[in-house]
Amino acid sequence: MKQCVIIPARFRSTRFPAKPLAPILGKPMILWVAELSAKAVGKDHVYVATEDQLIADLVTQNGFKALMTSPDAMTGTDRLAEAAEMIDYDIYINVQGDEPLLEPSDIMRIAERKAAQPDAIVNGFCYLGADEDPHSPNIPKVVANEDGTMLYMSRAAVPAFKDPKNAPENYMKQVCIYGFTREDLRAYAKFGRKSAVEHSEDIEILRFLELGRKIVLVETKPGSLAVDVPADIPPVEAALRARRGTEG
Repeated sequence: MKQCVIIPARFRSTRFPAKPLAPILGKPMILWVAELSAKAVGKDHVYVATEDQLIADLVTQNGFKALMTSPDAMTGTDRLAEAAEMIDYDIYINVQGDEPLLEPSDIMRIAERKAAQPDAIVNGFCYLGADEDPHSPNIPKVVANEDGTMLYMSRAAVPAFKDPKNAPENYMKQVCIYGFTREDLRAYAKFGRKSAVEHSEDIEILRFLELGRKIVLVETKPGSLAVDVPADIPPVEAALRARRGTEG
């Protein structure tokens, strides 16, 4: 099955304007993500969907493809749906442009699961690290059935507990790699608005629950860190330096 990676990259981020262009060890963050995506699907199949000409120029100057989308897309997934109408693939892998520590092998695992379960939405997850706070609203936590089907996702610490002895051994967090078909994305965009719970949580995949779609979770390697605000950059840079040292 033909598969590609589309990276939604919005210049006008509310919490972190120009975030895709933020330097990470001297390189714009969007290029880190595009390069690791290329290791998974090949450079010819990596696209950046953006509303901004500066971002488009940067990625094309570095050998990647840009898809110009409208400035008023409600979410990254709505932007992806718009971009998917411009290119013809069987599977569209959404890789968030603010996770430069993702593993290319995990992108491939999401693509493989989507090929095996084309009627389900596929999303990555891993367990929180010891230094991550489950109460942080910047970390979407995942609740799933024991078979790996997602039940809910929240910025609150879920699953909750009444008695401390029943607290979960660990929390699951979303890793922002998704597997879609064009039909999935069309249904998402056709809804035409954020669902009530999507709006409250500010977690876009929740719209698929409103649509009655099954969401299956694929465990990824731990260690992914998202850049939500400028203060997230130093720990990401430290992790990248440590990774370079290990690989070296």
